[in-house]
Amino acid sequence: MSPLPAFLLTVLLAAAAKSAAWLLQRRTGNAGTVDAIWAWTLGGLAVVYALAGSAPPGLRVLLAAMGGLWGLRLGVYLWRRNHGHPEDWRYAQLRAAWGPQAQFRLFWFFQFQNLFTLLLAASAFLPVAYRASTPTAAALVLAMLIWTVAVAGEALADRQMRAFRAQPAHRGRVCRRGLWRYSRHPNYFFECLHWLAYVPLALGAPWGWVSLAAPAVMAFLLTRFSGLPLLERELARRKPGYAEYMRTTSALLPWFPKRREDEAHAPERDRLL
Repeated sequence: MSPLPAFLLTVLLAAAAKSAAWLLQRRTGNAGTVDAIWAWTLGGLAVVYALAGSAPPGLRVLLAAMGGLWGLRLGVYLWRRNHGHPEDWRYAQLRAAWGPQAQFRLFWFFQFQNLFTLLLAASAFLPVAYRASTPTAAALVLAMLIWTVAVAGEALADRQMRAFRAQPAHRGRVCRRGLWRYSRHPNYFFECLHWLAYVPLALGAPWGWVSLAAPAVMAFLLTRFSGLPLLERELARRKPGYAEYMRTTSALLPWFPKRREDEAHAPERDRLL
């Protein structure tokens, strides 16, 4: 299958997946399940491009495995986090703000998200699926190394946050444990890193440079559009200590935290005592 029909097929599949997500939220009253369907859809599109492409078979198998396993893991985590639980506050706010038109607007909001889904899939997966030659051994190793670090890092960050929230004593508190000590959003950092893993597989092929758009688009979505700006405003408003966490901890790139105000004044208090 040539690239254009393959792309049009992904458009139909993405639209169908988000329509199914909309029908599901109508039945459950929880729009948050769309997040899991988004991950599964993107992972599935990697498999679709791998099946439709003309690249060497081994490379297409690698593409399907990288994209498919990433989407499967993330989708299962998001489904377990959202299904059967209260609706994510972001969707709850949209539902309340839209009132009687909520269902109509949610449908088209889900379809609007497909613009970014299709852009990510086409930029990351299509150049790999349709390149004529296998990348160099160094490029293959680099891609698999980046992918492994990204997926393992995101899974670890998710596990650490889930374990923290599972403790009743931590309700309403800020998680500063594990990776969350060095980044306010380590899961977002590793998510951006994951999309960088396809670049070594695409570069050197015609239009391979397009793969650079995938990590850039994801970074934009998470840091400027619907990730950090909305989430951090809400957390700073309702979670004590989060403003201090923002002051001392890197937003995305893991780095050593600054000293907290209570720690900075500790030596002075000790001298007074």
